[in-house]
Amino acid sequence: MAPDPTSAAPGAPTPADLFAGGGETGRLMAGLDWSATPVGPVEEWPASLRYAVRTILASRFPMILTWGPGYTQLYNDGYATLIGAKHPGALGRDLRVTQAEGWGVLRGPVQHAMTTREASWLPRLPLLLERAGYREETYFTVSHAPAFGDDGLVAGMHAVCTEVTNEVLGERRQRLLHDLSCTEAERGDEEAVLAGLCSTLGSDPLDVPFAAVYLDAGDGLRRAGTVGCPAELLPGSVPDPAALPGPVAGLGLVGGFWQDPVRDAVVLPLGGAAGEERIGVLVAGVSPNRALDPEYRTFLDLVAGQFTSALGTARAFETERRRAESLAELDRAKTAFFSDVSHELRTPLTLLLGPISDVLADTSDPLPQAARDQLALALRNGQRLQRLVNDLMDVASIEAGRAEAVRVETDVAAFTAELAGVLRAAAERAGLQLSVDCPPVDRPVHVDPRMWEKVVLNLLTNAVKYTFVGGIRLTLRGEADQVLLTVADTGIGIPAAELPLVFDRFHRVQGSLARNREGTGIGLALVRELVGLHGGTVSVESEPGAGSTFTVVVPYGSPDMPADTGPSATPSEVAHGTAASWIADVTPDELPDAPAGAAATVLVVDDNADMRTYLTRLLAPIWRVHTCTNGEEALAAVAVHRPDVVLTDVMMPRVDGFELLRRLRADPATRAIPVIMLTARAGQEAAVEGFAAGVDDYLAKPFQAAELIARVRVAVERGSGARDGAAAGPAAAPPVPMPTVPAGRAGPAEVRALVPASRPSATAPPPTTAPVLREHWRFPATARAIPGLRRALRRVLTAAGLDEDQVYDLLLAACEAATNAVEHAQHPTRPVVEVTIEASVDGVEITVRDHGQWRERVPSMDRGRGATLMSAFADVTVVPGPEGTTVTIRSPRTPPRPGPGG
Repeated sequence: MAPDPTSAAPGAPTPADLFAGGGETGRLMAGLDWSATPVGPVEEWPASLRYAVRTILASRFPMILTWGPGYTQLYNDGYATLIGAKHPGALGRDLRVTQAEGWGVLRGPVQHAMTTREASWLPRLPLLLERAGYREETYFTVSHAPAFGDDGLVAGMHAVCTEVTNEVLGERRQRLLHDLSCTEAERGDEEAVLAGLCSTLGSDPLDVPFAAVYLDAGDGLRRAGTVGCPAELLPGSVPDPAALPGPVAGLGLVGGFWQDPVRDAVVLPLGGAAGEERIGVLVAGVSPNRALDPEYRTFLDLVAGQFTSALGTARAFETERRRAESLAELDRAKTAFFSDVSHELRTPLTLLLGPISDVLADTSDPLPQAARDQLALALRNGQRLQRLVNDLMDVASIEAGRAEAVRVETDVAAFTAELAGVLRAAAERAGLQLSVDCPPVDRPVHVDPRMWEKVVLNLLTNAVKYTFVGGIRLTLRGEADQVLLTVADTGIGIPAAELPLVFDRFHRVQGSLARNREGTGIGLALVRELVGLHGGTVSVESEPGAGSTFTVVVPYGSPDMPADTGPSATPSEVAHGTAASWIADVTPDELPDAPAGAAATVLVVDDNADMRTYLTRLLAPIWRVHTCTNGEEALAAVAVHRPDVVLTDVMMPRVDGFELLRRLRADPATRAIPVIMLTARAGQEAAVEGFAAGVDDYLAKPFQAAELIARVRVAVERGSGARDGAAAGPAAAPPVPMPTVPAGRAGPAEVRALVPASRPSATAPPPTTAPVLREHWRFPATARAIPGLRRALRRVLTAAGLDEDQVYDLLLAACEAATNAVEHAQHPTRPVVEVTIEASVDGVEITVRDHGQWRERVPSMDRGRGATLMSAFADVTVVPGPEGTTVTIRSPRTPPRPGPGG
């Protein structure tokens, strides 16, 4: 008897509980009219179908069951989420119909499983779905297996699947981002970097069907690169990103996994965030098979970030390359400049030093000793300048790669000992013990003698400069394959942080104690370069307060030219000149006796011995002169004897000029002492700095002797007047007429004539009763016009019968005003200076007018050197304006001073 198909097998789920526990899909299946489907009413379902349905509904894993030749679908909640909008319409319907777009991919595996009864395994199967209103790119891992009926035959298909779309897309996009970050191109070549990025971006057309890069061109954006589309389809330039296309359906491009028309693109900024340079924008096509969800948008932002990073790095490298090229060009220009200047300096140096040396060497007609001393000073400093020029030439040659060591066999031990002997006198006069230990070397040593001389002299003079107590020890030893030279001292030492920098060019240890502040900062750098040309090295060990040890190591080397049969190497004239300079620096100053009747004392403070000697020679015929080598000594000297004027250099060791000035002004006992600064720092800024610090006068080197004497005279008289007024002492001696001193001829007699106490008496002509004298001149705005102005003013002032002292003072003030008009007028509309003078029985008024623009002055600039001089002699007013500045100098007529006994 055949089984009743309407009766369930024993234990099979009944229709009432078949869909129970099946979730939302189970409730939908329970309410579906299955009799209208190919599988018929539920009551007639075979037990195998009921068991299979109960199994898939109980699973939380996406599962689908097709039954019968009509591929009728039954599935669970997990599968319902995968098919999106096709659920619940797919329940009870033919799989081949509801998944028609993907059936071409599914048919083979499904039929194979049902025919062969072998399950399939399809990882990451790309599947076209239209579950969200568009042709979607999806990926599933699927296994198809046969479903058996009650009779044991294949009655359907059972599939288990899971969607891995996000996993596949994430890995693919991450790989693209990695490839973009690893794009290789020549650093600094923006075009090559951009081409490499576009090429890499083209390797993932599924996520970026096309792209275009627009770079900032200043006045807009220009297209710089495209991928995935012909460049002519996109505009070559646009004024701003808003002009770039968003919808791009009209371009006729296709893309995505299913090669559908590309409809949309996004415009992404490249840079331009806070504090970041805007590079441009990236136009990226959106895949037609993927929705532009937050994950997709984040991915495209990361792509733009890779473009920003790579292009920004390329620009940074290019900027750095250009900067390096600029620095190299600047370095080459500097080297060429030093070389050219050094060459140009050698000719006048030769013409200066040669005649001076000839005169000093002439025994047939010797000069007086005083003249010889002055010429010797000039020769010594000219030779110092020559050494500086030679050092600069060496540096320029080394930088240009033209310097080569010409090594010859040299008795290094004897030569080094002789070089040390040249400096022995300087070391001993400085109170140092110089120990030399140079035993003969048992192997031939090949060095360039002149280079070796510079190495030894630079190390020894450096030791003398920074050693105050103890001594210096020079040793030379021959080792297995090299020669070892050491110079050790007991000087101030070098801080550990400065040791790596001591051989750098122009580096100087700030605040270090030295005998003087002179030097260019290239000595030790030159030592390293010269030793390096010999294939050697130089190093230093030092401890602050204990001293330093410099060690030079050079190989024995080989000769670069045939052996010289001439005399062995000996110290050059340059070496002897270096020694002479140091001997002068460490030798105590010999001060001349004060001149008879000298009532004032000038304290000269300078770390250069020759400068102290020169200033002493200028000032000693007039005033009592004391000298100090630095500000520290000067403060001690002031405490013992209060000078009338302090004449100080700015850059000195221990205590410099500004610190000396600050301490003098801080002490009530020394606050009123006039201070004049001498410095090599020329320029208005340096003068402003000095006057802002409270200096009374400021004079840049080089200076004229007459100008120096005049400024010191003013300072002495001002200081004397201040003291007399404060102490209510006797009246100062009346001044006498001031004679004219030809420029550049200020000898001892002329120098004395610049000081009232040293000038011969004279009687001024009586005041004129003539009417008012008035003249007006227009001079070219050049320094050459100043002497002519001086002569014209003197003629009028003399004709007006003014006292000679007043004539001198007014000439100085007026010429200072005219000089300022020439030098400081900003963009003059007319290249002239207009001067008007009016002299009457009451007084004199001089106006000086330029035609330049007025430069607004800050408070620290209100007190300039010229203003100080002019205000010392007359009442001065300055009226600035947009078309010129007018300086008015007014002075009442002063009565002539009586002569001695008058």
